[in-house]
Amino acid sequence: MDGLQAAESPFWDETTGSVCLVDMLAPALIRVDPVSGNSDVWSMPEIIGSFALCEGGGAIVALRSGVFLFNFDDGRLTLIARPEPDRPENRLNDGKASPEGRFWIGSMNVGTPRRPEGALYRIDHDGSCTKVLDGLYTSNGLAWSPDGRRMFHSDSRAQIIRVFDYDPASGEISSGRVVSCPTEADGRPDGGAIDSEGFYWSAGVSAGCLNRYSPEGRLIERHKLPVASPSMMCFGGHAYDRLFVTSLSHESPSGRDCGRLISFPATVPGLPGHRFRPLFKNS
Repeated sequence: MDGLQAAESPFWDETTGSVCLVDMLAPALIRVDPVSGNSDVWSMPEIIGSFALCEGGGAIVALRSGVFLFNFDDGRLTLIARPEPDRPENRLNDGKASPEGRFWIGSMNVGTPRRPEGALYRIDHDGSCTKVLDGLYTSNGLAWSPDGRRMFHSDSRAQIIRVFDYDPASGEISSGRVVSCPTEADGRPDGGAIDSEGFYWSAGVSAGCLNRYSPEGRLIERHKLPVASPSMMCFGGHAYDRLFVTSLSHESPSGRDCGRLISFPATVPGLPGHRFRPLFKNS
């Protein structure tokens, strides 16, 4: 899929055999059939940073002003939380559902100069919102180990990848440690994903590549891509043996490359994504 402005947050929907993603600046939530190329587009009223599909239908979406439930049938948005009413120069960014069905969402500062005023929040099953980390430049790269006991997270502008111990019962994180500090040439860490072997994939947005790290943070593989600014990836296909990668628009001396969604066989299979499990109905 071509012609996107700022494609992010791809998710393989096994129920429809399609890829859902956002175009942050359109702004829109999009569903693409990778076989036919047909797409459905739901326009949003403001910048959309990310989303997760919900068990039982609908989606939870992170717009600039807050977190909402979205009804695909009638386009209705229902406010769940406004994590940062006191931070007008921030917007919500990378978000993802955890294995047990909470929604995690980070923010980033968009002021000039950019300041470490972003944070990471947890939306629990009942819709309550808890700040978990603070002092971030650009919260990004969420992914969980296959057993759900470790959470990966990156701060793109700070250029660090961290891993935390994760308690699925409470949603609490602990024992955070930096496992990698990629340079601009390595690939500034953007969105992330976990494969079936528990290795962490990071979109190297500054280097046109995907980096695959061991659970301890050792770089194992680097895959150069035909897009300059990859933003995030997910595993999909019937056997989760394909990678779907979104990219941002990129300005270069030769012109402007639009954002894209690309796909290719993965070197190792991935895992299904997760859905938000609300205790309330998305009416």
